[in-house]
Amino acid sequence: MSATSNPLTRTERRAASSLAGIYGLRMLGMFLILPVFAIYAKDLTQDHTLIGLALGIYGLTQALLMIPFGMASDRWGRKPVIVIGLLVFAAGSFLAASADDIWTVILGRALQGAGAVSAAVSALLADLTREEKRTQAMAMIGSTIGLAFAFSLAAGPVFYRWIGVPGMFALTGVLALLAILVIKYVTPDPGKTAFHSDAEASPARLKGVLRQPELLRLDWGIFALHAAQMAMFTVVPFALTQDGLEPSRHWLVYLPVLLLSFLVMVPAIIFGEKHGHLKAVFVSAVALMLIAQLTMALTLDLFWGVVVALLLYFIAFNTLEASLPSLVSKIAPPEAKGTAMGVYNTSQAIGLFFGGGIGGWLAQQHGYAAVFVFCAFLMVIWLYVAARMAVPPRVKTQMFHVGALSGGEAERLASRLAVFAGVEAVTVLPEEGTVMLKVSQTGWDEEGIKHLLHHGGNA
Repeated sequence: MSATSNPLTRTERRAASSLAGIYGLRMLGMFLILPVFAIYAKDLTQDHTLIGLALGIYGLTQALLMIPFGMASDRWGRKPVIVIGLLVFAAGSFLAASADDIWTVILGRALQGAGAVSAAVSALLADLTREEKRTQAMAMIGSTIGLAFAFSLAAGPVFYRWIGVPGMFALTGVLALLAILVIKYVTPDPGKTAFHSDAEASPARLKGVLRQPELLRLDWGIFALHAAQMAMFTVVPFALTQDGLEPSRHWLVYLPVLLLSFLVMVPAIIFGEKHGHLKAVFVSAVALMLIAQLTMALTLDLFWGVVVALLLYFIAFNTLEASLPSLVSKIAPPEAKGTAMGVYNTSQAIGLFFGGGIGGWLAQQHGYAAVFVFCAFLMVIWLYVAARMAVPPRVKTQMFHVGALSGGEAERLASRLAVFAGVEAVTVLPEEGTVMLKVSQTGWDEEGIKHLLHHGGNA
């Protein structure tokens, strides 16, 4: 029952890989156009504000519908809700592909965001995996999202040359329809659905999550990170066209800087986690992001200045993108982890909308450099917020299924688990038949806890 034994079953592997693929395809559709959309949209409108709105509008509809889609899947079933979301996403993709004006593209992008199936996908994965393997399965989805983003930036310019942005939208729609076949015929059926506190948002726990300053710091962080991302990409494609670099060849910049950024990011994350310096790594990455934005603002007319700024940006971005979910998991109460992640994901989506809209407006009204001044301002606030955060606990969450318990049995079990070495917090959810432990990253009494849970844990 431990996290270090009992590998994923065949059904769990099938569930995790198929749902990661669906998640990845959806993210691919969102990000594939990112490095070239602004250039394409200039043929539809000269108003940069509308270009930014078209880039970011999907974040607004996603933020509004993400948690409701998850709640709907509790009531009407995971797969039907996911299929509906993918159909909406595909409809938006095909509408954007057929557009010959910017407003139709904006509507298509809004529909793409309205197919907000991420919460329902997470809930389905929770239905299909054992508690003690759920973190591993969720990590597969997280890594798929990261790979989809990196692939999109490198491949987007190439696809732009081959099929253009309308073709990329159409391809995204086709992939969404194929994802429906995957969800129907490849992803296992859950049998029965249940609420999972670690994977789903609970309205009853929302107030408590919103009252936790350390979680709000992280929510601001993901908001600022993705607001800056979307604002930047209203301008960066134009900056890279300097010195005659065709948009279809922008991958020659993105691919090397992404690879170099991963080479720096991975050791930094490992060092922070292993030696208890995660806050130092995190704050340093925010500071580096500030430097990247200022460098971009000051060297916007210099091609190699833009390239250097992008390298600094992606080192910081990848480090922060990998650190933030881990920090939410460490800080959130185990029973409210799903709710905390719901607020976090909503903050990210709002940031995408805000950044696209404000970035486009600033580019239109005050010039390209103003966009990066705005991004730098966001980073200054974030640096102040991050520097004041508490040192994150060196803990990880372990989950176990124990079956139905009465209230008294749950209290007794929690008391017995609390005395084990390395256990920092115990949450027993009798209605879910789940034990959630926050344990030290090293040195927790795994064997003793397993023995208790296997032999008389309810006594």
